[in-house]
Amino acid sequence: VQLQASGGGLVQPGGSLRLSCAASGIIFSIDRMAWYRQAPGKQRELIAAVTGSGIANFADSVKGRFAISRDSAWNHVYLEMSSLKHEDTAVYYCQALSSGIYYWGQGTLVTVSS
Repeated sequence: VQLQASGGGLVQPGGSLRLSCAASGIIFSIDRMAWYRQAPGKQRELIAAVTGSGIANFADSVKGRFAISRDSAWNHVYLEMSSLKHEDTAVYYCQALSSGIYYWGQGTLVTVSS
């Protein structure tokens, strides 16, 4: 499974941004996809995940502000971010779980600044 994240950029506080993760390869075996982020000087953290049955989970820090969605074939997973805060600044990574193996995409930088 190969993952390509995109959509990062500079956004003002209170703004919105949509990240995309394009999956390719043996994607029919994907069980779950997730978004992580890593802020400068901090550990990478799980912020949102979606399962094959459509069940979504969110970190408390983004609950109510972020939404995760996917297409039916796991070709793309999206992270809709709204009401962005300075503390949302981080490199965002997508991850796929397939047949017990975790795959990572490269990160996309989100900077929230006025």
